[in-house]
Amino acid sequence: MNKTPKTIFVGLSGGVDSSVAALRLQQQGHTVVGVFIKVWHPDFMVCNWEQERLDAMRVAAHLGIPFLTCDAEAEYRDEVAHSFIAEYKAGRTPNPDVLCNQQVKFGAFLRFAQAKGADYIATGHYAQRIAGAMGPELHRGVDTNKDQTYFLWTLTPEQLSHSLFPVGDSPKDTIRAEAEAAQIPVATKKDSQGICFLGHVDIPEFLGHYIDLVPGEVLNVKGEVVGEHKGAFVYTVGQRHGFTLHTTDQERTPMFVIAKNITTNTITVGPKNEVIQSAEHITLHSVQLRSKLNLGDTIEAQIRYRQTPFTVKVTELSDTHLVITPVSDIERPAAGQSCVLYSGQNCLGGGIMA
Repeated sequence: MNKTPKTIFVGLSGGVDSSVAALRLQQQGHTVVGVFIKVWHPDFMVCNWEQERLDAMRVAAHLGIPFLTCDAEAEYRDEVAHSFIAEYKAGRTPNPDVLCNQQVKFGAFLRFAQAKGADYIATGHYAQRIAGAMGPELHRGVDTNKDQTYFLWTLTPEQLSHSLFPVGDSPKDTIRAEAEAAQIPVATKKDSQGICFLGHVDIPEFLGHYIDLVPGEVLNVKGEVVGEHKGAFVYTVGQRHGFTLHTTDQERTPMFVIAKNITTNTITVGPKNEVIQSAEHITLHSVQLRSKLNLGDTIEAQIRYRQTPFTVKVTELSDTHLVITPVSDIERPAAGQSCVLYSGQNCLGGGIMA
């Protein structure tokens, strides 16, 4: 982005990160507009969006910037919540934060901003947009504990070219200090959950309103019944809570879900997570890449947020999918989750694991 002042719509969530994002852009001389993104929530859930919107309004008033509301209820309901439910029905485990960024923040909000003449949108994500030889690249945030590029892998080159991340080049402590120095009303507020509430609700409770959850049997690796569960749909490979075992042994080894069968409504547990051997492959679909990959390339991957990246080789490329092979054993991921690809600090893109 050159030095010419731009019109930038900032997604104000009511939290400190997005508030400082707006502050920094204002200090750089840009025309800043604060926007609260309103999303859908089911009637049976308590949602504090009114308070979050009020906090966002207070921040906008403090900074002296215009304030708008982007109605993204339809996009959230149809593209995030409905997709979330459909994936669980199919026996997979989706990531609602990835869906929300893809469909709402960099979908509905970006369209809203551009329709009103914005040059860019900005958010409080801990990520960096760095100029690269082929255009802007998405790099990890400086604060490694807060880096959010894992949730942003779906961004297309076009979306990234119109998006800014003003706080990604600083640690969280610096952001807090700036907010306090500027007397921003939410400077000391705890980290906001933002609008991606599906990542913070009780999954069985939420899905129980849309899927017929029937209690079923927990099996061990021998196929023996060792406990009960709430309904196979709601479990994820690697999960170690949420089911009951027929044992009072307090010294037993923790048990993990290593498989689930939605047809028989059973889950299988074992004393350790299943692993993918180094000779096995991981197939990704719904792939989004911002950098060209070639067969044989060695890159890094993450299948969980804050996971230490592991090395993989690109073993198959097509228009519909990407196959990577870990060079060492890793824990087996759950189908439907995101696998995000990196070259050093550069987030290349990713895909959904089959």
